[in-house]
Amino acid sequence: MKYNLPKLNLILIAISFVIIIVGFALMVGAPSGAEYNPDIYSPRRITVGPMISLLGFVLLIVAILFKGKK
Repeated sequence: MKYNLPKLNLILIAISFVIIIVGFALMVGAPSGAEYNPDIYSPRRITVGPMISLLGFVLLIVAILFKGKK
């Protein structure tokens, strides 16, 4: 099977998908429900998770556009 992207690009794309999934997993938590839950404002859920997801999306763009040595 022939792909349009080299093997290194496909590996970088797979790594970036894993980073994005980790970022979204960090944003997941217990729902607030009827009573107030202060955990919904934890730094892990509102700062760390989105920053890791953003890093994954940026790496995805770099992985697609990366041109290796010829």
